[in-house]
Amino acid sequence: MEYEFVHDAITGEARALFSLEHEVIGPWMEVELGHNVTKLTDLLIAIDNIETGQSQELLITGSEYSITLNNEDVSIQTNVSMNGSLNGSGEGLPEMLTDEHIHLDQNEMASCGLDDFRVLLLSWGQFTNGLR
Repeated sequence: MEYEFVHDAITGEARALFSLEHEVIGPWMEVELGHNVTKLTDLLIAIDNIETGQSQELLITGSEYSITLNNEDVSIQTNVSMNGSLNGSGEGLPEMLTDEHIHLDQNEMASCGLDDFRVLLLSWGQFTNGLR
C-alpha cells in the first residue's frame, strides 16, 4: 500500500493520497478521521481488541464511509456502495451515471492487513497531530 500525507497548498488541511487500488482510504481518513485523536485512539483500541480475541469483527459506519475490521484485514468502502443507494434513500444511481463508460464504483472499496492499517493510523496521527 503506497501513500503520502501532504498539506493542501490552499487550505493547509491534511490530505492522504493513496495508490489507485487503495484510493478510497484517503478520503475516509480525511472525512471520517480527520484530526480527531479520540477516533484514532478508538480505532487503535479496536485493533488491539481484535488481535487479543476480545472482539471478532467491528463495523463502524460513518457519515460517508464505513470500515470493517477483523483479525485478517480492514475494509473501507463508501456507504453508497454498501447499500446501493444514494443518501440511504433506496434510490440507485441515476441511469446516466451508471453508463458503462462512467466507472463511479471502481474505487469505492479498499482493504489492507490489520498490521498495515495500524501503522497507517499511527503515521496519520503523527502527521496530523504530532502524536508519537
